[in-house]
Amino acid sequence: MPEANGPQRLGGWTRFVTARPRLALFAALVITALAVFVGSGVADRLGSGGWEAPDGQSTYATKVLEREFPASQPNLLLLVDSGTTSVDDPAVAAAATRLTERLAAEEGITGVGSYWQSTSPALRAEDGREALIAARIEGDERAMGEVLDRIAPVYRGTHGPVQVSVGGPVAVRHQMQTIIQEDLLRAELIALPVTLVLLIMVFGSAVAALLPLGVGIVAILGTNAVLRGITEFTDVSVFALNLTTALGLGLAIDYALFIVRRFREELAAGAAPRSAVGATLRTAGRTVLFSALTVAVSLAAMLVFPQYFLRSFAYAGIAVVLLAAAAALILLPAALMLLGPRVDALDLRRLLRRGGGRVHARSEEDSGDPRRGRPGEQAAPSATASSTPTASASAESGSGWGRFAALVMRRAPVFALVTTVGLVLLGLPFLGVKFGTADDRQLPATAESHIVQQHIRDGFPGSPGGGLEVLVEGPATQTQYAEYRNRIAGLPGVQRVDGPITAGRFAYYNVQPEGESVGEGTQQLVRDLRAEPAPFDTSVTGTAAVLVDSKHAIAERLPWAVGIIVVVTLLLVFLLTGSVLIPLQAVVLNALSLTAMFGAVVWVFQDGHLSGPLSFTSTGDIETTLPVLMFCVAFGLSMDYGVFLLSRIKEEYDRTGDHERSVSFGLRHTGGLITAAAVILAVVMVAIGTSRVTNTKMLGLGIALAVLMDAMVVRSLLVPSVMKLMGKVTWWAPAPLRTLHRRFGLSEGGSAPVPAEEIPASAPERERATSGA
Repeated sequence: MPEANGPQRLGGWTRFVTARPRLALFAALVITALAVFVGSGVADRLGSGGWEAPDGQSTYATKVLEREFPASQPNLLLLVDSGTTSVDDPAVAAAATRLTERLAAEEGITGVGSYWQSTSPALRAEDGREALIAARIEGDERAMGEVLDRIAPVYRGTHGPVQVSVGGPVAVRHQMQTIIQEDLLRAELIALPVTLVLLIMVFGSAVAALLPLGVGIVAILGTNAVLRGITEFTDVSVFALNLTTALGLGLAIDYALFIVRRFREELAAGAAPRSAVGATLRTAGRTVLFSALTVAVSLAAMLVFPQYFLRSFAYAGIAVVLLAAAAALILLPAALMLLGPRVDALDLRRLLRRGGGRVHARSEEDSGDPRRGRPGEQAAPSATASSTPTASASAESGSGWGRFAALVMRRAPVFALVTTVGLVLLGLPFLGVKFGTADDRQLPATAESHIVQQHIRDGFPGSPGGGLEVLVEGPATQTQYAEYRNRIAGLPGVQRVDGPITAGRFAYYNVQPEGESVGEGTQQLVRDLRAEPAPFDTSVTGTAAVLVDSKHAIAERLPWAVGIIVVVTLLLVFLLTGSVLIPLQAVVLNALSLTAMFGAVVWVFQDGHLSGPLSFTSTGDIETTLPVLMFCVAFGLSMDYGVFLLSRIKEEYDRTGDHERSVSFGLRHTGGLITAAAVILAVVMVAIGTSRVTNTKMLGLGIALAVLMDAMVVRSLLVPSVMKLMGKVTWWAPAPLRTLHRRFGLSEGGSAPVPAEEIPASAPERERATSGA
């Protein structure tokens, strides 16, 4: 029977990973060294764009305009500042003209134009002291970056009577890429030592604390090598490196915490190292496998979107999750096999005890050190979770989490209602979300390209950079061109129409909107232009058009992404628990745990609260792809903790058939572990959130908040209280599904699940039944 074969397969797996542990670790060292070699320089091959929909009308029109009318799509801007002199001064004009001619002669540069050549008012500041030289750098993102690195130092600075600054989309993207790489290195330097300290607080032993870090480093280096290989076939965003570091450390530490903790429990119960590893893989190992699958599925859902910015996070996320799980299930057991009881060596908490006296003794008591009892008898919060509220002493357990579990179970209706209402209220600001596009304001205010673009926004007429281009294809007469120009000039929201500029069978109009470059009025103008009938084929592009296409692509595919996440999550949680209701509860409560994150993102980053302390520039909107990315990542991490809790509840339920005891047991024995893991992951995400790029800051701080809310509110309060209120019906499933679960389901415990109708009533239920009679 399939059920009987499960332990045999795990026994074989245990033999595989423990037969030659030294050989396994040596092979891992060699593979890691190869990953370092392959993944070196990966950041230089990554792009900094990817927000646009590749199959959108705006993308097509932009490519045609770049090919046929290079001057219409400048991506390099030189801001020429004449100081107190007018830009029309002869000496200034002569210096600027020399710069324009020199730039036109540069290799890889095309479509060069300037105010001094065209006298266009759009290229001259309203105060007459600044003007622009515009050009286009040809090639892909990497080639454009190389050209910019070559020419920017030459043109930046003082040239006679003028001062030149370098800006434009290419400069913005290139500077963003550089800053992200610098910030990521700083984040790693912050996260690694802080994480090590927290792990020592959790485990006490320096040896045990180093194991999760080792798993995380292997996962990160391996993912970098995977991304380097993927860049040979498709574009990958540089932002994905942040997720690689965050998930590589966070999930590896989660998985290693769970496995090392269970291994130490088995050793404390008197098991030999090989037997302890086998029991650990049969229990915690299965949980890690399920957790990795749920997180990977959430991240894989981003593959349904066409934007390579989102797809990049799927590539990086799937790779780092699977590598973290593989390292935790292969390398870590091999290391534990070699270490045996020495996993508890170098107990650095002894140093703290000398100075802390009874405080540290109490902290150790609440940490539920598995060395002090048999598995399942003494588990409670780690040192990092010592601030979690506790209730009166429980007869079942003297630990802090035991008393806390007793309080939650006694006051289940109150905790369920208060936490649900609180989470909904925290999410209300998201109802006012406005979607926009990423621009130079993602960069710090001191970045040169940001300064240039801000000068253009503040000092130049019209809506620089916010115009729309209407591409025309096909044969047409001058009369038809003029009639079409008049029709689009009469549309609501149009300030001015220039053109057409023709080249063979192609032509284009430049349309200046009245409102903001990506405001609702300009987005509606894009739709009106596309709906306007014409005697030839037309396509509309521009910043607002890119946003319209991106929003459409996301809205069209979002139901598919959510559907994939929900369906696979329901299936995996059913296979883990055998219940129909627990998977539904898991999906609903997971989604509820994200409300605080989304509400905070709008309140802080869109509305600009805390922009001073957090050092960012609010644009009044949220980049369109960010909520999708944050949902997929945070939902997966939420399920990660959910699987940890549910697996321990299910193990005890299979053993006793007592629903309330099982819920209390699960909270007592995973509460500290989940809280410790969440705090460590939050530290990593906050380190990522120290980035000077706003989107990265938003991602890091938002995910950190979601993780803490999930672990400390949803897993600690809402899930146990809801399960208590639902009672033993929580485990209900129709007979055919119970049969399916018995054949194919997996759980931590080795015993068969107890059918709902055979469950003996718990003591509180018997008391209620007696009083009711």
